[in-house]
Amino acid sequence: MTPRFDVIGLVVSDMAASLAFYRRLGLVFPEGAENEPHVEAGLPGGLRLALDTEDTVRSFHAGWQPPSGGGRASLAFRCEDPAEVDSVYGELVGAGHHGELEPWDAFWGMRYAVVHDPDGNGVDLFAPLPGGPAPAQ
Repeated sequence: MTPRFDVIGLVVSDMAASLAFYRRLGLVFPEGAENEPHVEAGLPGGLRLALDTEDTVRSFHAGWQPPSGGGRASLAFRCEDPAEVDSVYGELVGAGHHGELEPWDAFWGMRYAVVHDPDGNGVDLFAPLPGGPAPAQ
């Protein structure tokens, strides 16, 4: 038997704010989940994104504290085309989320941008540029 990658989990400070952010990126969470301690959304390919409140984590790990300093992980969302990278970035920043890196044409052949979710996690937005790399299958 081999373990199977199944869930990406994030600890969130404000469930409602996090749900609003990820819903803007197209993820579907149950209606009325804003006051729940644990919420999941299905992802393409069968994975799940799980959001747990800080209190939920402390319920089984009493000494847990949010990390300080910069993050070492990010989530990346593929957009349909370079214009959608710009559009989604503008929508998220316009809704008050921190824009870490404005959209730019990266040397590796993609339009790229980075926005922070409500807890400061980096969320990359990307799309291949015309003539850029072919999508991975």
